[in-house]
Amino acid sequence: MSSESRTQHAPDHVADQDATRLPADVHPDALTRENDGAVETVNPNRHLATAGGGLLLAGVALAAANMRPAVTSLASVLGEVRDSLGASSTWASVVTSVPTLCFGVAGIGAPLLARRMGINKVIALSLAVLTAAMLVRTVGGPWTVLSGTVLVCAAIAMCNVLIPVVVKESFPTKVGMATALYTTAMAAGGSLGSALTPYLNSSTGSWRLALATWAVVALAALCVWVPATARRSSARQVTASAGPRRSLMRSPLAWVITGYFALQSLVAYVVMGWLPEVFKGAGMDGTTAGMLLGLLLLVGVPINMILPPLVTKTRSQSAWAIGLAALNIIGMLGLLLAPMSMPVVWAVAIGIGMSAFPLALVLISLRTANAADTSSLSAMSQSIGYLIASFGPFLFGVLHDVTGAWSASMVVLLVVVAVQSVFGVIAGRPRTV
Repeated sequence: MSSESRTQHAPDHVADQDATRLPADVHPDALTRENDGAVETVNPNRHLATAGGGLLLAGVALAAANMRPAVTSLASVLGEVRDSLGASSTWASVVTSVPTLCFGVAGIGAPLLARRMGINKVIALSLAVLTAAMLVRTVGGPWTVLSGTVLVCAAIAMCNVLIPVVVKESFPTKVGMATALYTTAMAAGGSLGSALTPYLNSSTGSWRLALATWAVVALAALCVWVPATARRSSARQVTASAGPRRSLMRSPLAWVITGYFALQSLVAYVVMGWLPEVFKGAGMDGTTAGMLLGLLLLVGVPINMILPPLVTKTRSQSAWAIGLAALNIIGMLGLLLAPMSMPVVWAVAIGIGMSAFPLALVLISLRTANAADTSSLSAMSQSIGYLIASFGPFLFGVLHDVTGAWSASMVVLLVVVAVQSVFGVIAGRPRTV
C-alpha cells in the first residue's frame, strides 16, 4: 500500500532511516546479533570501507566504463558488420535486442549467483567472460557474432546489477561520490565506444579489429578488480537487502516505477542500437553518424553528475520527467522530419532526454521508505523493466524491414516517449510504495 511521504531523502541517506535507532557510537550500517546472550555489534562495511578503497574505486570506475562500449561500438559499425557477414536486418534487430534481454534475466539471476559465489568473485568472473567474449564475437560469422554478443551482454548485465551493491557496501560514507563516478564512467565509456570505433574501423580497415580493441578495456578492469578485492574475500559482506523483504508485486506505485524504468530503457537501447543507422539512412556517412551517437552519449556525462542531487532537492519529480521527455520528443521529431538540418541539435536534445535513466534510479530510492524495499523495488524494476525493454530494438528494426524506411519506427518511438512521460508524472509524486 502506498503512503504519502512529506519528507524526501536523497539516495545517499535511504538507509539512515533505520540507523537512527542505533547508539551514537555505532556505525549507521552496523547490524546486531546475539552471541552467548550478549548483543554483538557487527559492522559489515568497516573492513570493506578501509581495505584498498582507492584501488577498489578505480576498479569500480573501470568496470562501469565497460558497461556500454560493447553495445555502442557494435551499433556504430552495425551496417558494415551486417553487410560484411551477409546478414539480414532481422539479424541486426536481434543483435540490438540482446542487451536489454540479458539485463532482464540478470536482474533475477545475479543476486542468486552472488549469494552462492560472493559478489566480488561474480564480478571478476563476469569481467573475464566479457574480455573473452569481445574477442570471440570478432572471429566468426553471423551466429558467432550473435553468440558472442549474448555472452558479452550477460557479463555486462551481472556487473550492472552487482556493482551498485559494491558501491553501497564498500563506500557507505561516500555513496554519492562513488555513484557519480560509476554513472559518469559508464556514460563516458559508451560515448567513447561509439565515437572511436568508426575511426578504428577506418584506420585498420577491419570492423573485427575495431571491436576487438575494446577487450583491452575489459582486461584492464579485470586486472584492477582482482587485486582490489583480494583482501576483501574474507570480509563479512551483508547487502542492503539483508533482513525481511516484502513483495511489491501488489503495489501500483511499484508497477508505475517499473513501467517508467522499462520505457526509458527501451528508448535508450533503441537509440544506442539504431541511431547511426537512422542518420545513415538520411544520407550521412558512417563516421559522422558514429560521432553523433558519441556526442549524444557524452552529453550524459555531466548530466549524470548533476541531475541526481538536483532531483532530490524537489518534493515532486514529475516536472523533471516531463522536461526530459519533452527534450526527447524535440530531438526525435527533428530526426523524423528534418534529420540533416540540425543533426547536432537533435542528438544533444535526445542525449539530455535520455537522462531519464539516472532519474529512474533516484525514483527507486525516493519512493521507498527503507533499504529492504529499495532492494526489492530495484530488483523488480530492473528485471521486469529490462525484459520489457528488450522488445524495443527488435521491433524498431523489424518495422524498418517491413516499411523500408525509418519513419514508422520513429513515430512508434515518439509514442513510447509520450507514454513514458505519463508514467514519470505519476512516479514523481511524493509518496512511498
